[in-house]
Amino acid sequence: MTTHDRPHDIDRRRFLATCAVGACAFAATGCASLATHPVTALNGVVRLSLADHPALAHPRGSVRILPTGERNPVYVLALGDDRFAAVSPVCTHRGCTVELQDEHLVCPCHGSTYDRSGAVLRGPAEQPLRRFRVRVQSGVIEIALKEPA
Repeated sequence: MTTHDRPHDIDRRRFLATCAVGACAFAATGCASLATHPVTALNGVVRLSLADHPALAHPRGSVRILPTGERNPVYVLALGDDRFAAVSPVCTHRGCTVELQDEHLVCPCHGSTYDRSGAVLRGPAEQPLRRFRVRVQSGVIEIALKEPA
């Protein structure tokens, strides 16, 4: 009996292809809330309609945006009670990109942990994430990219 005659055996190439497809599907479902949304910044301000970003209606909701002219994305995070934070995902320790894990932003490189407003909860980072000034008005979140929060 050859390898191809056995119904439950698959070759290495097919196994790796199957794993790759599964990993992509897992990543797509696990990271759907943090897909990067390109947005237009006018005069250094991004405006996001809550109607266009329903994920932000939930207390743990989040959206990752990439404003025009910016190199790095911005995480927009719902804090509850119609409050929002906009933070840079660049870890202040060594510049790795932090990942959103439930209530925290965690650096995969050295374990620095931040709360959803960007404050350091656990080092080695000593400085908070870069924060952007946020204002909510008539169902629109305004994020000032040039002014510190």
